[in-house]
Amino acid sequence: MRVLSFSDQDVARMTERDVAELAVRLEQDEYTNVFEGLNDWHLLRAIAFQRPELAEPYLYLLDIEPFDEA
Repeated sequence: MRVLSFSDQDVARMTERDVAELAVRLEQDEYTNVFEGLNDWHLLRAIAFQRPELAEPYLYLLDIEPFDEA
């Protein structure tokens, strides 16, 4: 299974198809070790912060819960 390492520039170049493939990998969860899955999760999280329009359909994979700082 191919796992991406990434930088801010890589996130800027990602397409909808790239993000969909990332989401499939996360959903299948067939990584050879936990760190590969964690790297993909961090990549999706970076995409969600930098390019939220691409990650919006897959936010459920991040399990981010809203919170109130008040």
